[in-house]
Amino acid sequence: MNIHLITIGQKMPDWVETGFAEYAKRLPDCCALNLIELPMPQRSKNQSVDQLKRKEAALIEKTIPKGALVIALDEYGQEVSTVGLSRKLEQWLEGGQDVALLVGGPDGLDGALLQKARWTWSLSKLTFPHPLVRIIVAEQLYRAWSVLNHHPYHRS
Repeated sequence: MNIHLITIGQKMPDWVETGFAEYAKRLPDCCALNLIELPMPQRSKNQSVDQLKRKEAALIEKTIPKGALVIALDEYGQEVSTVGLSRKLEQWLEGGQDVALLVGGPDGLDGALLQKARWTWSLSKLTFPHPLVRIIVAEQLYRAWSVLNHHPYHRS
C-alpha cells in the first residue's frame, strides 16, 4: 500500500521539505508516503472561490491513483486521537489499496472531492498553514504506525 499526500501548492521552504522527508523516510515500504505537489491555479479578481476550488479539484482528480481510497483533509472533518488514526491506518493496510490524502488550497477542497472521499479528516479545530499540514500528516502517520507496531516512538 502506498499513501499519496496530494496537495495544492509547490515550492515549499527547505524546513518543510526536510520535516516531511524526515517522517516519510521512517515509514516502512508497506505504507510508503509519497508527496504529490500540484501548482496553485492562477488567481484573479474575476474568479469566485468556487471557480478556484473547481480548478484545484480538476488538478487533484487527475493525480488520484486509480482505485485509491480517497481521504479528504477538511476543517469540518472528523477529529481522531492517535490511537484512532492507528486504527484507520490498520484498516487501510488490511484493505491493501492505495490511499490518497487530499489537501486543497487556501479555500479548502471543492464539494465534489469531499463527496468522493470515503472519510473526511480534520487535524484539529486550529487552523494550520498549509506547509505545516504536510509535516503534521507525515508525523501523525508515522506515530500511528508506531502504535500499531509497539514502537517506542509513541508512548501513550
